[in-house]
Amino acid sequence: MTTYERDVTTLELPWPFAGREDELELLRRSLAGARRGIVVTGPAGCGKTRLATEAVRGTDCARAAGTPESRAIPFGAFAHLLPEPVTLHRAVQLLSGVRTLLVDDAQLLDDASAALVHQLAVDGRVRLLVVVTDGTPVPGAVRRLWTGELLPRLPLERLPEERTARLLTEAAGPLDPLTARRLLGLARGDLRLLRDLLAAVRPRLTPVPGTGERAWRGPVPLTPAVHERAAHVLGRACPRERETLDRLAFAEPLPADPAGLDLAACEVLESDGLIHVDDTGSVRLAHPLYGPVLRAAAGRLRARRLARTPQEQARALDAERAALTRRIDQDDVRAMPTPVGEWLVAEGGPLPAGYAAVRARFARLRGEVKEAAAWAREGLRADPGNAPCRCELDRAGALSGGHDDHSGTTLADLADPYDAVRLGAPEKVIDRLSGVFARHADALTRADARALDEVAGELERRGFTLFAAEAHAQAVAAHRDPRAARHSRARAVALAGRCQGARTPALSGLALGELTARQRQIVTLAAAGLSNRQIADRLTLSIRTVGNHLYGAYTRLGAGDRGALPWLTDAAAAQPA
Repeated sequence: MTTYERDVTTLELPWPFAGREDELELLRRSLAGARRGIVVTGPAGCGKTRLATEAVRGTDCARAAGTPESRAIPFGAFAHLLPEPVTLHRAVQLLSGVRTLLVDDAQLLDDASAALVHQLAVDGRVRLLVVVTDGTPVPGAVRRLWTGELLPRLPLERLPEERTARLLTEAAGPLDPLTARRLLGLARGDLRLLRDLLAAVRPRLTPVPGTGERAWRGPVPLTPAVHERAAHVLGRACPRERETLDRLAFAEPLPADPAGLDLAACEVLESDGLIHVDDTGSVRLAHPLYGPVLRAAAGRLRARRLARTPQEQARALDAERAALTRRIDQDDVRAMPTPVGEWLVAEGGPLPAGYAAVRARFARLRGEVKEAAAWAREGLRADPGNAPCRCELDRAGALSGGHDDHSGTTLADLADPYDAVRLGAPEKVIDRLSGVFARHADALTRADARALDEVAGELERRGFTLFAAEAHAQAVAAHRDPRAARHSRARAVALAGRCQGARTPALSGLALGELTARQRQIVTLAAAGLSNRQIADRLTLSIRTVGNHLYGAYTRLGAGDRGALPWLTDAAAAQPA
């Protein structure tokens, strides 16, 4: 969000529109064609209103919106469009000359307004764009718009984390990966909450030396929006339940036993969806926002009573470090909670270098290369001479494209024998590997495409996202069936897109070679952020033609949507001529 200040007036501008380009084109086609409109549904904060606003931008469009205050007033949502008290029949007549009507928050319409929207859909002279929030009661007349097949429905899910991260970067500029992860985790896909959090922490962002990024450390600000999202936690009236929530906020996870937490309170909180109990009996708060909000609202005396002592914190960090190390030794780096380390970094405290090095290695093996570098930097902040942290920072930098991966090394002096498999020379190290890594080396030695895809699936299940992407990429060249090769490429592209810009030799082949010249041209423009309409204007093509070319490119590349296109075009540019 961009903020301009003039005297005491602050103007907040909307975030850049991103991540819903395909849905935007669908809405525009629905409003421009012979159809009577469309209904957009989805959870609160997923971007429905912004999408609808972009769809009607520049058109002759009337707008109405339901509100809690107007719900008791007949035709309250349409009062500004109806000049006089009217019957339903008269309201339809008065609005029948409107070309396009956007109705936002239709779940809050009064019964008369809901009936009016339904009758306008039946009448068919007004193109309707109706926005409905899931999870709340919806007037029957509105629900029958799609259940009665009057209008098609576009159900929106929350944006995937990769797209939300891109939107966050566009709005805030380059952020430290741990800051971005923290903001994304606190918002958990709610774009409105993410926007509010960023607005609150923007003045607190500080430069990270040598990176061009900015970081946020410190408590979560208790803004009105944050209070609203956490009201059902902060407003818990039962003292035993509030005590349980506060104890978890300062020391989660905790065991659900008589010596740990109040079991009766835990049962109520679990049934209300405020806490989560895992298979081992450990209890955690159900949403990442709850802990920071409860801690920020606790007050100094309560925080002093509930907070871990330095000795307890050290023991908790040691336990997390041991669990991370054990998972690495078991060749299993699936995501696991590390609340103590993440809390310590978020609050700005010093992180022991030994813990930071293990956390960085765990992130690197998962393919989270930028986060690996960030964890290593946190360790070096506490101990500038720490060799394991320095090593992890260098390896993460190599994977991020700071320089060629393993530049200046030979197969004889690689730190990890498995790196030779990733470099395409498995025969040199196959006798030094075991488990899934040995199977990867064997499949690559035999150029067995099917076995490479199977190995990739196993690596993905174990959390080795980058290694899985590389195995699928190696399978592309080994496949004789073009369809199988495209499937392997699709999986490689999808997985590589989750690896925070990792660049490796195995992935450099995932480029645009299968596309026609026109498809490459359009894909390059789409990857640069241009919409289908902008591309059409620049190339003097119809929007439909641009869409068809992109669809064909997605099919050939297995990209699915334009979210993977920046990575693909970067990979193509990185290939030697």
